[in-house]
Amino acid sequence: MTKIVTAPSVDEGNRSKQDVEREENPGGAARFFYLIQREMLAVEAEFERQSRTGIQIIENIGRYLQQTGGKRVRPALLILAAKVFGEEVGQSVIRMAAVMEFLHTATLVHDDIIDGAGMRRGKPSVSSRWGNDTAVLMGDWLYMSAYETALRERDLAVLDTLTEATRKMTEGELIQLTLLNNIGITEEQHLDIATRKTGYLFSASCRVGAILRQATDEERQAMAVYGLNLGIAFQLIDDLLDFTADANKLGKPVLSDLREGKVTLPLIRLLKSRPEHLSVVREAMEEPAGETRLAERVLALLKEYGELERARDEAALYVMKAQNALSIFQDSPYRSALHEIAQYIIERDR
Repeated sequence: MTKIVTAPSVDEGNRSKQDVEREENPGGAARFFYLIQREMLAVEAEFERQSRTGIQIIENIGRYLQQTGGKRVRPALLILAAKVFGEEVGQSVIRMAAVMEFLHTATLVHDDIIDGAGMRRGKPSVSSRWGNDTAVLMGDWLYMSAYETALRERDLAVLDTLTEATRKMTEGELIQLTLLNNIGITEEQHLDIATRKTGYLFSASCRVGAILRQATDEERQAMAVYGLNLGIAFQLIDDLLDFTADANKLGKPVLSDLREGKVTLPLIRLLKSRPEHLSVVREAMEEPAGETRLAERVLALLKEYGELERARDEAALYVMKAQNALSIFQDSPYRSALHEIAQYIIERDR
C-alpha cells in the first residue's frame, strides 16, 4: 500500500504518459492520500522533527521507524476528518496527526516484543535489531513524546480522547495475552479485542480531527463511530490476510497469528461449526518452525467451509456502519474519501 503520493521528480516536459495517468488517476490507497499530499508530507516532517532529540539511539531508531513506516492510515484519517469541516487546516492538525502515528508506532514496537516477532513490514523489528530492553524504552519514549505534544494543544477533549484510546489498546493487549492458545475463545471476545486494539485508535484519530475544527458534539460522535467501525473492519481484514496474503506483500510470514496462538474469527467459526477439526488446529498451532503441512491443512479447511469469505463479509458489515455514520456531513471530496477508504479496507491485499 502506498504510504504517500509524492510529486514526480522529472521535468514537466519529460513526463511520460504513465506519469500523467498516475497523477490524474492514482490507484490503491494513493487515490485517498492524493487529496492530502501536502499535509501528509508535513506529517512526515513533523515525525522527523519530534524524533530529533540529540540522543543518538533515539534518533537512529526514530529514523529507522520512519523509513520502514507503514500506511500512515491514522494520520490520514485525522487530516481527512478535519478537512470535512473546511479545506485549510492549521499546524495543530499536522502535529496531532503525527501524534497518532507516534502512538500507533509505540504499540507496534511493544507488540513485537510480546509476540517475539523478528520482522515488521518486511524489515527487522526494533526488538530484533536493537534488543528487547531498548525496544521497550523506545516504545515508552514514543508514548510520552506523543502525550507531550498533545498537551501543547491545551484541549481537554483531545487529551480525554487519547487517554481513553491508549487505555483501551492496552486492555486489548492484556485480554489477548490471557486468551493466547485458547481454542475456546468466542466471537464476542475476539471482536472485543479487535475493538480495543485497533478500533479505538482509529476512532480517536477521526474524533480528534473533528475536535480540532470545533465540530459539534454530534459531529464529533459521528466521526468517532465512523472510525471505530472502520478500525474493527481493518483488524478483521488484517486477521484474514494472515491466511490469504502473499508473505512478501504482508511483510511477515503468513499464518503467523496461528503459530503465535492467536485464534481469530475464521478459526473460531470453523471450530464452532466443525468441532471435529479441533485436533488438527491445535496441532497446527504447535507445528515446528519451518514446517507448514498442518497449517496448510487448516487453511484448506477454512477455504472448504467458506470461513474466509464469511470473515470478509463480517468486515463488510462494519464498513457499512462506518459509511452510514458519515451521512450527517455535507458532501465534499474529503467526505467521499472517507467513504471510499472504508470500502478499500475490505479490498486490500496487505
